[in-house]
Amino acid sequence: MIDVGILGATGYGGGELLRLLGGHPEVRSLRGTSRSLAGKPFWTKHPNLRGVAEGAFEEELPFRDWSSASQPVLFSALPHGELARRLPDLEAQFQRHGLAERLLLVDLSGDFRLKDPVAFEQAYGKPHPVPAALGSFIYGLPEWNRDALRGARRIASAGCFATALQIALLPLKGLDIGFIGASAATGSSGSGALHSDTTHHPTRAQDFRAYKVLDHQHLAEVRAMMAACGIGGSLAFVPMSAPMVRGIFASLQFPLPEGLDATGLRACAETVFAGMPFVRLVEGTPRVASVTGSNFCDVAVAARDGAGVVMSALDNLVKGMAGQAVQCMNLALGLEETAGLKSAGCYP
Repeated sequence: MIDVGILGATGYGGGELLRLLGGHPEVRSLRGTSRSLAGKPFWTKHPNLRGVAEGAFEEELPFRDWSSASQPVLFSALPHGELARRLPDLEAQFQRHGLAERLLLVDLSGDFRLKDPVAFEQAYGKPHPVPAALGSFIYGLPEWNRDALRGARRIASAGCFATALQIALLPLKGLDIGFIGASAATGSSGSGALHSDTTHHPTRAQDFRAYKVLDHQHLAEVRAMMAACGIGGSLAFVPMSAPMVRGIFASLQFPLPEGLDATGLRACAETVFAGMPFVRLVEGTPRVASVTGSNFCDVAVAARDGAGVVMSALDNLVKGMAGQAVQCMNLALGLEETAGLKSAGCYP
């Protein structure tokens, strides 16, 4: 049985972790932190959890209580940069209470997804506070590196855009593409619980726009995966803000390598996604409405007149965030990969 703690449990990612882990068959206890809401029930911030995830927010997690836990797991749903700042103190606490080797830490932020301090500074615009720790986290995209996640104790869950793009890229493993144009539209929840002028509903509901054109921080993750998978070529990415709350729809456009046609591209996708429980290859087009609330990523391919397209759709808060983190936990602990996750989305 697993004892779980969540740092930063009031945000969207924390709320989804509480929702998913509240129904996980192997979770024995579930705790979450919030300094502003300490002592208040989880449903105070997440009203959908009333009667589902019982418990109250705590100001801090008393790690000493886990010294006898058979399997402690800590998820960090803190804002970007916060876990990196706190990691040395946390690791010291883990060591003090005999948890350093047993505790599984899964980070939902971008703090430890990159291994190179220079790449991190280029992607996030500032130096990493603990660069020596960058290489100690396993990148959390099960569809790419499932084997590396087995037995891991420090995991950096993949970013939402990065997940949508990387899953769409997988059918191109080992191919020299030359140039890939990528676009992806995301819902407002991807910007977090604190709204800004560009994420506030009245300024977004009737709008559609691009942002961080050719310069999104998730590009670094995607390019690292392309290199590891032998996908040759450059990638240009245009992220877009869509008038919806949840979801990402991504599309890759590229010239087909010589000898590859629509049938061959479909065969590549069928081969690479075989045995992946949360990737569904669909006809026509993926639909955000079909995956909302679930950990599934739907993928479709098309090819004509020398051009190829791969499309993907997922829920940015589930497969793109909390659900993927739970999937990584399952693999790391040797559980069924789908434990607590195999449920359909809400449709319509």
